[in-house]
Amino acid sequence: MKKTNVKKMVLLAMLSAVAYLLSFLKTPLIPAAPFLSYEPMDVAITIGGFLLGPISACIIALVAALIEALTIGDTGIIGFIMNFLSSASFACTAAYVYKKKRDVFGAVTGLLLSSVAMILVMLLWNWLITPLYMGVSRPAVVSMLLPVFLPFNALKAGFNSALTLLLYKPLVSALRKTGLVPKASTKSGAKWGIYLLGAGLLLTCILLLLVLRGII
Repeated sequence: MKKTNVKKMVLLAMLSAVAYLLSFLKTPLIPAAPFLSYEPMDVAITIGGFLLGPISACIIALVAALIEALTIGDTGIIGFIMNFLSSASFACTAAYVYKKKRDVFGAVTGLLLSSVAMILVMLLWNWLITPLYMGVSRPAVVSMLLPVFLPFNALKAGFNSALTLLLYKPLVSALRKTGLVPKASTKSGAKWGIYLLGAGLLLTCILLLLVLRGII
């Protein structure tokens, strides 16, 4: 039991560090809102949730958001709250569903529901907090919910889901070789459908991003 707890703590620390490092990869998505940027830290947090459960996903999200806020963040406590809520609503929802049904269907369903959860949570909290952060009226923020915040969070959820589908299996296989993750009890076989789904979703998100930027 003690050895298992040590491995879990190592995984938590490692995934928190990876999530923090991924927060450096910021990319603006919506030209109309350059203050909104995407970073793939939620991918590491979600994979951690798939491996360790929703509570662990929440811990990783909290640690990564806190370290980001204390080091490279420039939005203070409001940025910390919004980053944590975004990551936790996505990763914890996906991890909870996957914990109940640990198969391909559970993973895809979890990512779908987590996308909906994150979009709804962030629409609500942008309506609540953005007037304080941007110093604008609440009606002005309401006018931005559908044309700005909705597509941004939808694209963010799409990128998170696609990258999680593509990276989860290879990462788990690598971690099994290190002994940090126990070997699978049964042979699952190649899940080429997952890779095709992830690649298709990633391509769709990229095309939508190019359309929003007026490139195509």
